[in-house]
Amino acid sequence: MKPHLPVIVLFLASLLWGLSWWPLKGINALGIDGIALILGAYGVLALAYLPLLIKNAQRQNVRGLLAIALLGGGANLCFTYALINGDVVRVMVLFYLLPVWGVLGGYFFLDEKLSLGRVGGALLAIGGAFLILGGFETLHVRFSWIDLIALAAGIFFALNNILFRSLKEIDVNVKVGAMFWGCFALSCLLIALGAERFPSEVRTLAWVALLAYALLWLLLANIGSQWGVTHMEAGRSSIIIIMELVTAMVSAAYIGERTLSFSEYTGGALVVSAALIEALSSHEE
Repeated sequence: MKPHLPVIVLFLASLLWGLSWWPLKGINALGIDGIALILGAYGVLALAYLPLLIKNAQRQNVRGLLAIALLGGGANLCFTYALINGDVVRVMVLFYLLPVWGVLGGYFFLDEKLSLGRVGGALLAIGGAFLILGGFETLHVRFSWIDLIALAAGIFFALNNILFRSLKEIDVNVKVGAMFWGCFALSCLLIALGAERFPSEVRTLAWVALLAYALLWLLLANIGSQWGVTHMEAGRSSIIIIMELVTAMVSAAYIGERTLSFSEYTGGALVVSAALIEALSSHEE
């Protein structure tokens, strides 16, 4: 295998993740609301991974897989819902406060040391988010519920990452399958509880677009990320994955015709710097 192939695959997968808001908002505009959209997309992925889960179910840590289904599924549900209904830049930045949650989670749950680099990265992430969210004006403005959902997505994802690292005996693909099923199950539960109405009068085009997004975008992004990460060093892959945030911000400015202010560019640079520091710190360990 050519040594640069994993880099190219992971880079392309990161571009797909960073641009994922675009088809999501497009499908939503066709009449499929957030939770129903998530239910459909992750339902397709859950079915695709079902044979793998059935094959390995009896040999795995069931409690661990259920925890991944809850945290990983919750992270995907919150992140996707926030992207569909919120401002792309704000959502991505709040989600990418991951260095903060990663540092705290690693310290409290895995007994990891608080290195100077990681603490500095966490502070940079907080400072960047502060600028993007409006600077000192943020102190006088209440967070919207979408902001809180985006924050929750980052926290759930950081905890899910800790679980992924601690449950080394479980195959990565099985853990990812559990995450898909968790997202699908949580979406079904929310629909059943009446959080949103399942659409009944939607054109066939919308469902075709949803199916195409799940199989040709979401599945490829997941497979590309998994394959790329497993074929290169952790620190190197973490740096490449930061392209998700950069792609989302740049595409929101050009495709979404959203004008970014100087403070937003500065804040974005700080958050990217924090993610780089976290990646390099992980690599050193």
